[in-house]
Amino acid sequence: MAKAAARFERQRALAATLPAATQDVKWGADLVFSVGGKMFCVFLLDEGVAATCSFKVDDDRFLELTGLPGVIPAPYLARAKWVQVKAGHALTATDLDALVRRSHALVAGSLTKKLQRELGVLE
Repeated sequence: MAKAAARFERQRALAATLPAATQDVKWGADLVFSVGGKMFCVFLLDEGVAATCSFKVDDDRFLELTGLPGVIPAPYLARAKWVQVKAGHALTATDLDALVRRSHALVAGSLTKKLQRELGVLE
């Protein structure tokens, strides 16, 4: 698990650098990254290491991504078009980075214009 989990550490570090991102631990073992109080990326921690990575995706990419090995509809969040990436997945680190950035953009874009301006995430 350590080698595959190490791939998620890159995305964990990336999520922390995105504009107005905050982080906290929820539900005991999930590291949650939010923007404007709304989640955009969740990592299941196993002994402090990110074992899975979940994030929101564009509606039209949900079926495509969940058709890949190691990518499933995220438990409890699939109806909101979230996916969970597990060890042994078929995505490259670059693809995962882009998906985490896109999730941040999708969630930030759903905030009110006023809040987007306050957070500095208005495009």
